[in-house]
Amino acid sequence: MSPKALDYETLNENVKKAQYAVRGELYLRASELQKEGKKIIFTNVGNPHALGQKPLTFPRQVVALCQAPFLLDDPNVGLIFPADAIARAKHYLSLTSGGLGAYSDSRGVPGIRKEVAEFIERRDGYPSDPEVIFLTDGASKGVMQILSTIIRGDRDGILVPVPQYPLYSAAISLYGGSLVPYYLEETANWGLDVNSLRQSVSEARSRGITVRAMVIINPGNPTGQCLSEANLKEIIHFCYQENLVLLGDEVYQQNIYQDERPFISARKVLLDMGPPISKEVQLVSFHTVSKGYWGECGQRGGYFEMTNLPPQTVDEIYKVASISLSPNVPGQIFMGLMVNPPKPGDMSYLKFVTESKGILESLRRRAQIMTDGFNSCRNVVCNFTEGAMYSFPQIRLPPKAIEDAKKAGKVPDVFYCLKLLEATGISTVPGSGFGQKEGVFHLRTTILPAEEDMPAIMASFKKFNDEFMEQYEDYRGYSRM
Repeated sequence: MSPKALDYETLNENVKKAQYAVRGELYLRASELQKEGKKIIFTNVGNPHALGQKPLTFPRQVVALCQAPFLLDDPNVGLIFPADAIARAKHYLSLTSGGLGAYSDSRGVPGIRKEVAEFIERRDGYPSDPEVIFLTDGASKGVMQILSTIIRGDRDGILVPVPQYPLYSAAISLYGGSLVPYYLEETANWGLDVNSLRQSVSEARSRGITVRAMVIINPGNPTGQCLSEANLKEIIHFCYQENLVLLGDEVYQQNIYQDERPFISARKVLLDMGPPISKEVQLVSFHTVSKGYWGECGQRGGYFEMTNLPPQTVDEIYKVASISLSPNVPGQIFMGLMVNPPKPGDMSYLKFVTESKGILESLRRRAQIMTDGFNSCRNVVCNFTEGAMYSFPQIRLPPKAIEDAKKAGKVPDVFYCLKLLEATGISTVPGSGFGQKEGVFHLRTTILPAEEDMPAIMASFKKFNDEFMEQYEDYRGYSRM
């Protein structure tokens, strides 16, 4: 019998090419071990609530009332829910065409898009137009939608930072485009060198690739660095010179753990630069409710905002969004609440501030504990996590370990991470899943385990690592690459 359409060998080759290391071999093995009864610490994905972070009270109260509007008619509702949560639930229900069970506009509820525009204006100091803001099921859906709009074929290239979040490599493969890597410099705290960008574009063009867009992840995933204003200006100027769309992945903008480089949006820097650059460079910026101190990954709320895109292009993006009818409405409400939280004087304000501040302060401490823990280990070096939710230590693997990995048919850092998982239950992501320089090995772990558990986790990692190095070390010494 001839092969069927959904037999593996006849599938779309782009589907088979797409790889997503965050849910790859390590995660699957961790899930198997968990079923066998082993305690697994899933640090492979930025999923705060799965690692014990408590939801913020106010947004959950508002969405609970929106999900069960009959509670608003209960005479005792004011005994259980604060007045501002009740008022906000009524506000959001009034914006919908039939509650949370009804489709919204394909771009998202207009009133919530207006709240997002007001948030952007407060943040950047420049007005934002709700008509160029689309609400999405998490930022990832927005990224995929824009990449599918840009990529026309395998000769279209997208500049992506390496190490990179594998959403980008997977989506570019899926849409049949070409990933054009530009390398971040680990010894300069994962800094970006514009000369490296020029070299990447030049090499791509020599292979017949038309580079059409550049991705920045700020703060960085997996590398945790925060881009300075000067760096952003260089990037925007480069996009202007090379006629590239800039895709600003800014989902970790609330996650900042140092004071030297606060988050500044690509949009603000672009508009500060003034004409002609501020009128010419096309920018799409992404945000989500999944990160920050919200951590509402399962709610799937996100948005993207378009700057300097022609109206006909926005119409085409709207048309494609319409095919999916509507982003999920509860996720949209979470986004509205994130960009328009309780204000001073509101009944829920003090509790909201206490909860959110507590989460961010704990994350800052955990970032330091993890960095210090990694740097205390043999043959491990780690830059401080300035922002986002991850540590990305370099593991200097001895030649004998690399040799044994090859014998086992494994990439060396996959070999190391599998051994770590089996010995400790710590589920990480090998650096090869994000891209890295040849002969250099890393792993990515979140900084999300509970603060009280962090010392024990780092002690467990250190014990495994130092025993691993003892087993494979040839005592010739290693220098940082």
